[in-house]
Amino acid sequence: MSSAGVEDGWRRRASTALASSPIFGVLPPAALDQLARAGQPLALERGAVLFQKGEDGDAAFVVLEGELEVRTVGRDGRELRIAAHLEGGLIGEMAALDGARRSADVVASRRCRLWRVPRPALVETLRGHPDAALALLAEFAGRLRSANAALERASRRDLEAQLAFLLLSERNRLGAVALTQTEMARRIGFSREKVNRRLHAWAAEGVVAIERQGVLVRAPERLQALAP
Repeated sequence: MSSAGVEDGWRRRASTALASSPIFGVLPPAALDQLARAGQPLALERGAVLFQKGEDGDAAFVVLEGELEVRTVGRDGRELRIAAHLEGGLIGEMAALDGARRSADVVASRRCRLWRVPRPALVETLRGHPDAALALLAEFAGRLRSANAALERASRRDLEAQLAFLLLSERNRLGAVALTQTEMARRIGFSREKVNRRLHAWAAEGVVAIERQGVLVRAPERLQALAP
C-alpha cells in the first residue's frame, strides 16, 4: 500500500476516534471529517517523548492506539505519573487552546499511533461548534477532580493506601496488574525498594502473588479496606 493509502487509513481511524470522543462526538459528520483532514499521523515507540514541559503548544493529539503518560519530576528527583491517556483520548489540548507552553512531559508508555491536530484547526472547530467547547469544559472539570483526588492521596504519603488503590484500579478482569515495580513506584511517588517490600509482605499474607508478568491480586477485599 502506498504512503498516501496508509495515511488515508489512519485518517479514517482518526475520524472514528473523534466521533467516539466525548468532546468531538457532538460534531456533525462534515466537521469531524474536516478536523481529521487537518491532521497528520504520528507513531511513537515505547519510551519516546511526545513533548516536554516548556515546549510550544502548537497541536493536540488523539490517541488511536497505545497509551501516553503525563509525567513530572518531584522535589526528590523521582519521576511521577500525573495521568494516562488511552485509546480515544485527547492530549495536549490545553496548551493548544491558549497558546501557552506545555506544563508537563508526555511519554509513550506503550507503542502509540496518534493523530496530530494543529492548533488553528482545533480552535476553529471549537469556535464554530459551541457544544464541543462545552464538552471540552466538562472534560477539563473531570480531570481537575481526578487531579485533586490524586493530590489528596499523595498528600497522605501512605504507601499501603496508594499502592492498594493502584493495584485495584489497574487490575484486569483476572486480577492481573501488568506493571513493573518501577512503574508502580513512579505512579505513587515512592521508591521501588519500598514498593517491593510492601508487595512481598502482601504476597506472604496471600493478598497478592508476584509473577513474572506483574502482580496478581488474590484478595481484593483486603486492598479495598486499605485504599482511600
